[in-house]
Amino acid sequence: MWLLRLLAILTLISVGAGFVAYLLTRNPRYLAFSWRVFRYALIVALLLFALLILERVAVIPL
Repeated sequence: MWLLRLLAILTLISVGAGFVAYLLTRNPRYLAFSWRVFRYALIVALLLFALLILERVAVIPL
C-alpha cells in the first residue's frame, strides 16, 4: 500500500511540475504531458478501485 501512496505522490508532483513549467514557458508540450500523466493515473486508480470493490462483493473461495 505504501507503494501506491508513493506513486500517487509522484504523480501529483509530476503533474504539478508540468503545469508550472507550462506557466513559466508557455510551451504546450508541458501541458500535454501533465494531461497525459493525469489521464493514465486516473485510469489506473479507477481500475484499482474497481478491483477493490470486486474483492468486497465477490467472495472467491480458495
